[in-house]
Amino acid sequence: MNLTLKIWRQKDSNAKGQMVDYKVTDISEHMSFLEMMDVLNEELVAEGQEPVAFDHDCREGICGMCSMYINGEAHGPDRGITTCQLHMRMFKDGDTITIEPFRAAAFPVIKDLVVDRTAFERIQQAGGYISVNTSGNTQDANAIPISKHAADEAMDAATCIGCGACVATCKNSSAMLFVGAKVSQYALLPQGQVEAADRVKNMVAQMDLEGFGNCTNTGACEVECPKGISLDNIARMNRELMKASI
Repeated sequence: MNLTLKIWRQKDSNAKGQMVDYKVTDISEHMSFLEMMDVLNEELVAEGQEPVAFDHDCREGICGMCSMYINGEAHGPDRGITTCQLHMRMFKDGDTITIEPFRAAAFPVIKDLVVDRTAFERIQQAGGYISVNTSGNTQDANAIPISKHAADEAMDAATCIGCGACVATCKNSSAMLFVGAKVSQYALLPQGQVEAADRVKNMVAQMDLEGFGNCTNTGACEVECPKGISLDNIARMNRELMKASI
């Protein structure tokens, strides 16, 4: 395939960015999107130009780092996948592909397609932990009865990889799906009850402090989430916050 790439280039967070056009040729439909970006960067380096900066690590849909806004969609035109799992067969020969960073005030651009998502880490640090001893003196798992339904829901919430697609997709740049998943992960389990009230209040307060917007229930975050995190987690977070406040 021969493609035209319109890529956001920005030297640093203080520089003015712009869209730059690039041509790539002989791209295999079996390549992943990041492999296609590798081909482009190899060509740019060979020509003495600055390669396009983008985040990546595991390239297996686990780490959540490979966050790109592709043709107006977080992680591109597919569902249930991260950018590294997106394949070029989703595009056609001659297509023009627009590639941008995740845009949100709380996700400032570091360079090109790389954004600073440490806001998520600060939200996690505010309450995403339990005080139950988990090393050296642990209880056998069978000693604490947990219903399969609760365990399944907790595991579903725990699959959130913190990629930020929910924020990038939301018209309000809301992080409530992310925070809802992290709150739900513990709220559904007995081990998470010790800090339950403090956790939800502290994490929501930190989310607001970081400058994320509020949820208006459009549901775009759930649609674009690569792990299919349910909006039910936002409702659960709101219930937990109401209980904690009372």
